[in-house]
Amino acid sequence: MIRKRRWPRRLAWTVLFLVGMLGGAGWHVRSSLDPTPPGPERYYIVTEPKRFGALLVDLEQAGIVRNAKVASWWARYRDIGHPVAKGTYRIAPGVTLEQISTAFKAPLRQMVRIPEGRWIARVAKVIDEKEVASAEDYIAAAHDPQAYRENLSFPLPKASLEGYLFPDTYDLPPLLGADATVRRQLQTFEKKVVGTLGRRKDLHRLVIIASMVEAETALDRERPIVAGVIMNRLKKGMTLDIDATVLYALQEWKEPGPGVVKTVQSPYNTYLNAGLPPGPICSPGLASLKAAAQPAKHPYLYYVAMPDKSHLFSTNYDDHRANIRKSRAAFAASRGDR
Repeated sequence: MIRKRRWPRRLAWTVLFLVGMLGGAGWHVRSSLDPTPPGPERYYIVTEPKRFGALLVDLEQAGIVRNAKVASWWARYRDIGHPVAKGTYRIAPGVTLEQISTAFKAPLRQMVRIPEGRWIARVAKVIDEKEVASAEDYIAAAHDPQAYRENLSFPLPKASLEGYLFPDTYDLPPLLGADATVRRQLQTFEKKVVGTLGRRKDLHRLVIIASMVEAETALDRERPIVAGVIMNRLKKGMTLDIDATVLYALQEWKEPGPGVVKTVQSPYNTYLNAGLPPGPICSPGLASLKAAAQPAKHPYLYYVAMPDKSHLFSTNYDDHRANIRKSRAAFAASRGDR
């Protein structure tokens, strides 16, 4: 009796089993690569350069990738994986692996203008609005000079970095942090200020004078003249009578009311205290620092602002009072007052 061979049936079952396995594996891969449920866009910060596979592990924990192992394998198969640079990125749940790869090809850039003449608390608002760091963190970092002394060629004051956080346009992406922001500003101060003026023993005094020049003057051509007025008054032992120092004491940038300047009790009030204030009152730009380093030589002791941001200068108080009347009339005319 001859037995019939059963191998075709066995082969068929084997093929069906393999097909099922492959189908199951394919379903597993597809489902693992499906986007997660959509959600709001968010910032994601990479603190150190990393492999794309390592990023996917982080994104799985963040709910943006379903299965990091499968996604990493698929990224290699499709050749869409790449090293991820340090920086801030923008990503949202509900995107494909290809979209994730594109989103993490280059970190975000955000150019932030920090204007001249702002003090720390005012700059902190800009930093907060741009989501670079919280205002509180920035203010705390700016009041910790000890943390930034290393790798700088110039001395820092003990209590505050006021005046040394150089005003400029910076690439400050969201979530950069207060520490990195302050370091960039100090490095720019070293490059632009110390690099231009040299290592001066009187640097802190220079920054104090320059900060008042910056706060009081809008026109570059007048900065050396105002610096000269400050020097002339110091030599004569006169109070500086600078409104901006009172506003710094108040931590409010506004038009001071009549008589207010002499009521604010603060060592920064240059109406009540002779000499320079204890420290800078804002971050001066390079033009004001140059003016403080080389003040104009002249006999002026007074100045008053005009509507076009220029000033009238005088050598005595009678002429100054006359200039005040001219200034008031000019401002009234510019407002259309009768």
